[in-house]
Amino acid sequence: MSVTPQVAPEILHFYGTAFDEATRLTGTADGRLELVRTRELLRRHLPGAPADVLDVGGGPGAHAAWLVGDGYRVHVVDPVPRHVEAAGDTGATAERGDARALPVADASYDVTLVLGPLYHLLERAERDRALAEARRATRPGGLVAAAAIGRYASLFEHTATTLLAQDRVHDAVRDILATGRHDPGRKGFTAAYFHTAAELEGELRDTGLGDVTVYGVEGPGWGQVKAVEQHGGGLMAADHPVFEAALRAARLAEGHPELLAAASHLLAVARR
Repeated sequence: MSVTPQVAPEILHFYGTAFDEATRLTGTADGRLELVRTRELLRRHLPGAPADVLDVGGGPGAHAAWLVGDGYRVHVVDPVPRHVEAAGDTGATAERGDARALPVADASYDVTLVLGPLYHLLERAERDRALAEARRATRPGGLVAAAAIGRYASLFEHTATTLLAQDRVHDAVRDILATGRHDPGRKGFTAAYFHTAAELEGELRDTGLGDVTVYGVEGPGWGQVKAVEQHGGGLMAADHPVFEAALRAARLAEGHPELLAAASHLLAVARR
């Protein structure tokens, strides 16, 4: 008899109380860069609207909102109550649930997005379970897209913010580079796993998904964007030359797989 997985209390507290995910992709320039790039990459691969999209770990609906605006029928599954409530305000339907045991029927969606759960599943078996569930939920020939935090994201981020000068932060980043893990109880973030591009591609392929392509979402210029905004005294405008240059750099970098390591987030797209 299978056991229903439980989301770690630390993660529920982080997203339910300590951190406001609703502003992550709009309240900073590097967050906006992630949103713009994720949207443009997904639009290349999505089937035409209307189609049925399952947004697993969709949070408060940042992606559901534009998908609904594009004409898709979107259902969000997320474990955090306030995320589910907010996602329902986008025009999507939403319910509480876990990526490792989705409350949906087999082959019931044209597209399944897993744009957050892999961040917080530290064990390979748990990530495999989430990806297997995404595959199960997707119709044959349908699209599965999964996001991951890049292995070197914390190094670039804490260099940009200058926090790397602190011994505590330095040691945490050192351990992430060595193991990919930010273990529970460490300050600054909740439990998290940081992928290499090869790992992410391998995990999707091992789940039985095909035609896997991995993109570096923000490209190699996102750290500069963060540094300029962090030390410049205010939110960077969307037409700021540094933002525009970083967006162009992300697009140029797509033809150079060795630059995947420079992105803050990775996006893998595949077919069931």
